[in-house]
Amino acid sequence: MFRWFIALLLVILLGLQFRLWFGDANIMHILNLQKQIGEQVEENERLQMRNRQLEAEVTDLKKGLSAIEERARSDQGMVREGETFYQLVEPPSKEIEN
Repeated sequence: MFRWFIALLLVILLGLQFRLWFGDANIMHILNLQKQIGEQVEENERLQMRNRQLEAEVTDLKKGLSAIEERARSDQGMVREGETFYQLVEPPSKEIEN
């Protein structure tokens, strides 16, 4: 009788182990999902930082003229009246001929 009880416990243990390793929600699947969650958290943090930067830029553009002027200078090449614009151009590099 005791042997049948031990055999039954062993079969139950093997059945549970099978489900743990090869069932629907097995260990490898759970580890893969945890890895994907970590990657998604990193991506979300990166996007939240980008959103904060864009929000700060929008706020600055709405409130201050200095941001608009800076944008015009860098993107459109704006030069104020009375300022002198200097553009430095490097000469083309000569290739060394052998």
